[in-house]
Amino acid sequence: MTGRKQVKLIDVTLRDAHQCLWATRMTTGMMKPIIANLDNAGFEAIDLVGGAVFDVAVRFLREDPWERMRTVSQWVKKTPLIVHHRGQSLFTFKYFADDVVALTAERMAANGITYHTTYDALNDVRNLEVPIKAAKANGLYTSAGFVYTVSPVHTDGYYVGKIKEMIKLGADAIYLKDPSGLLTPERAATLIPAAKQACGGLPLGIHSHCLSGLAPYVLFRCAQYGADVLHTATSTLANGASHPATESVTRNLRHAGFEVPVELAEIEEAADKLRYIAWKEGKPTGTIREYDEFHFHHHVPGGMISNLQAQLAGMGMEHRLEELLEEAGRVRHDLGYPILVSPFAQYVATQAFLNITSKNRYDAVADEIRQYVLGYFGAVPGEIAPNLFDRITRGQEPVTGRTGAYIEPQLEGARRRRGPFKSDDDLLLSIFYDDKEYDALKSAGPINTDYVIGDSAIGVLAKGLAERPWVRSFSMSNV
Repeated sequence: MTGRKQVKLIDVTLRDAHQCLWATRMTTGMMKPIIANLDNAGFEAIDLVGGAVFDVAVRFLREDPWERMRTVSQWVKKTPLIVHHRGQSLFTFKYFADDVVALTAERMAANGITYHTTYDALNDVRNLEVPIKAAKANGLYTSAGFVYTVSPVHTDGYYVGKIKEMIKLGADAIYLKDPSGLLTPERAATLIPAAKQACGGLPLGIHSHCLSGLAPYVLFRCAQYGADVLHTATSTLANGASHPATESVTRNLRHAGFEVPVELAEIEEAADKLRYIAWKEGKPTGTIREYDEFHFHHHVPGGMISNLQAQLAGMGMEHRLEELLEEAGRVRHDLGYPILVSPFAQYVATQAFLNITSKNRYDAVADEIRQYVLGYFGAVPGEIAPNLFDRITRGQEPVTGRTGAYIEPQLEGARRRRGPFKSDDDLLLSIFYDDKEYDALKSAGPINTDYVIGDSAIGVLAKGLAERPWVRSFSMSNV
């Protein structure tokens, strides 16, 4: 490498990191003690809301995600905030009409968001047409993602074609989304230069998880091969099923001659605070994951594996986890290599469970698998196994159009059935969720942003940390 190239970082601590390690249970109040540190650190952007974070905020934390956007955008003074969604399916596993997708982009901008990342779980770029155009119409900087996996179908040429399609839609940047941590240094050596060339002058980002243990080194190599932006997490919530740690990624890149415009002192302070919050809340912190060759067979994300373990244990079937993962890899092959990212990770795992608990494989077929095979979620990447298509579809005709084209407009119907609403934010929530969830959320009231770090923090941190100035300053007040 010649010269001194700059590599920027996107922080994922407030979204994907706690989604991976804390079952998405970080509240807005828990974010407040570290938000100034992240804002002052010099990140390209801070990932805040999206996917499971939006959904869990509603269903379990009873925090309005639109209010979270407004609240945090008032705290953050320097750094763009990101809302991340799944294209035409937005924040849940359902797919929505074009008018809902368009209004969502409008409300993101209205609630203080300036940066938008999106992807389609099947890499069907038709499902990104409305999300990208609507975001651009509302002034949002939009980074469009291609989802990485390993299969005979997903070649470098395949991904180059997807990148070019997304650029034609008006994307401001492109990123590789590697939800299962499958990207290896060897594959990066060919894919990243090809992707960077396809991007032209647009930035190329890398978003990868540590599930195989390779991601920290893979990110380093991606930077050497031309990537411009890397997604990282504060070390307390890094590694494991999460992302590479901001601190170590930064140091490694700087040792190799890259310029990385982040202030590590701010990140280290945030890591200390998160360590205390984890102790107070009984949450785990990230640990290095060993290399796992079996992971490259089943591709199931780590957070989902822990859920599967719990579910199997509840049925007295915990001893069948490896059998279930083995079957998940077979189902993926049978069904033309869907990528194991939400919602298809859940769909494939469900089908794998049905297969190992039925007399014959595919005696029972999940409704979502049938819809996938018929094309309602987008184009199937590869070929369905011989004799399986008719067995699954039961004579139904496949569809070939864009997913949004099959969904009738939803906004006016929702206004008539469930309105009036105080805001379009509430209108969208009423479409995303049923009456029970919506009413419970609205009954919960405003988000509580108080979070106490008391004098006990000093004792906890003293066990393994030098006393920090922030402990003294935070010990006497709410934050």
